[in-house]
Amino acid sequence: MSPEQPWVISHPHPPHSRFDGGDLDCGSGLLLLIRQHLNPLDIGGLLEIVSREKSVAEDLPSWSRLTGNTLISQVKLPDGASFLVSKGPYHPGRIAAPGLSGDPLAHLRVRPGPRLPVPGSICPVAPIPPLAVVGIGSWPRPGWLLYLQACKLEGRPGGECFEEAVMDATRLAVACQERAEVDLVTDGEQARENYAAFVGSRLGSCRLVPVTDLVPLVEDPAKFQRELEALDVPPGTRHPVALAPLVRDRVLAVEELRRAQACTRLPVKVALPGPYLLSRTLFLDCLAEKHHPSREALAAEVVQVLRDEICHLLAEGAALVQLDEPVLTEVVFGQARGGRSFMCGALSARKDPATELAVALDLWREVTAGLPRDRLALHVCRGNWSKDETVALAGDYRPLLPTLSQAPVGTLFLELATPRAGEMEVLRDLPGWMRLGLGLVNPKLDALEDEAMLNRRVEQAIAWFGAERLLLTPDCGFATFSTSPLASQTMAQAKLALLAKVARSHRAG
Repeated sequence: MSPEQPWVISHPHPPHSRFDGGDLDCGSGLLLLIRQHLNPLDIGGLLEIVSREKSVAEDLPSWSRLTGNTLISQVKLPDGASFLVSKGPYHPGRIAAPGLSGDPLAHLRVRPGPRLPVPGSICPVAPIPPLAVVGIGSWPRPGWLLYLQACKLEGRPGGECFEEAVMDATRLAVACQERAEVDLVTDGEQARENYAAFVGSRLGSCRLVPVTDLVPLVEDPAKFQRELEALDVPPGTRHPVALAPLVRDRVLAVEELRRAQACTRLPVKVALPGPYLLSRTLFLDCLAEKHHPSREALAAEVVQVLRDEICHLLAEGAALVQLDEPVLTEVVFGQARGGRSFMCGALSARKDPATELAVALDLWREVTAGLPRDRLALHVCRGNWSKDETVALAGDYRPLLPTLSQAPVGTLFLELATPRAGEMEVLRDLPGWMRLGLGLVNPKLDALEDEAMLNRRVEQAIAWFGAERLLLTPDCGFATFSTSPLASQTMAQAKLALLAKVARSHRAG
């Protein structure tokens, strides 16, 4: 259609869905409502938009061209106008009969596929050396990858190129780590929207939706909106929602492992959202319609999905599989505000600390039962979504030690570079068989740490724990949320290179 869209007496087709946008213009919420009503439709489905705002007639044609949708026709009404939009290209001869269900969750109805088979063997790997250096997980993405990721998520042209671009970005991320002389690499989580929410786009029983799109689906939209505004949620954040029984009908991170392995001869570590985090993230207690009767019911399905994925990763040679559980610190240090906490993506409410920690421990045991402890790790931090240190949690590891001491993993990756994490000495109460990944550089800081200070800290850690128990790491990932990196690629590489230099000096000694 041209920008000078002609007015017609009536639309050429009945719509599949319609809504009244009232006085909203395209800059004050109308486009969000259009997206929410287009999402349920198949390609070629028709949406009627009623509006009393005059500027909409000027803005809709350009919006349609930009997003790949089609403004078919517009009709003048006594107090406004009606617009008919096709989702994607307009094919007059292929318009399906309308079927208005009136179901606000129609676009969230899903049917997972069959459960994937799980390999039965575990691939042996070389032991991880003392004082090994490795990143936690995420790595800053190139701008061109972020653009293609947005195209894919929003269904715009260019999204079909995303997967190929991920391979190129993985090569760059791995090469940066190799130049820093790390001992293990990660794929940098280049294909993920963020470290945990990516499951919403990789399981058939989930959907990944903009947090703002959840507002009309909750029991108290006004309260939920106020909570979001108070939580410093990164712009554009998408949240995974479980909408059917969870089934591992496709892989979560196996392709990430394969891409990294294709780029390097170094061993590869893969991070997955932990079962406690995932059950807290996927179960939104505030939804008006819940697809699981309880968080416990959802957690049982989470356990099976993660266990299958870990077995597959170990079978394909992952040197270490790390479970990310940053929300543990929200349990013990978060303020009881009567609302919810964002805490790196977990928007569900929680019970008392003792109950939550016991649940987390039980879930870890179920996920890892019978798997080799030395190939499993757990990561804990205090929040990594903002450079503003005041929004992250503070407190040492004492309240978590009884739970961490029983964790069925061989390695703990712990944030320790920031004063918010307390003193390293409290970790001396952990079991002697546990290896410790010491967070010694802060991805939130735009400057390198002092080398002499790092050497003193490592020297002290060796005296307390022994070099054979130690790995050296950043506090957290460098880009937990893809669109909100905490460091540049240059700074991320420099920080890892500094850790590698410190490690070499102590190995030589």
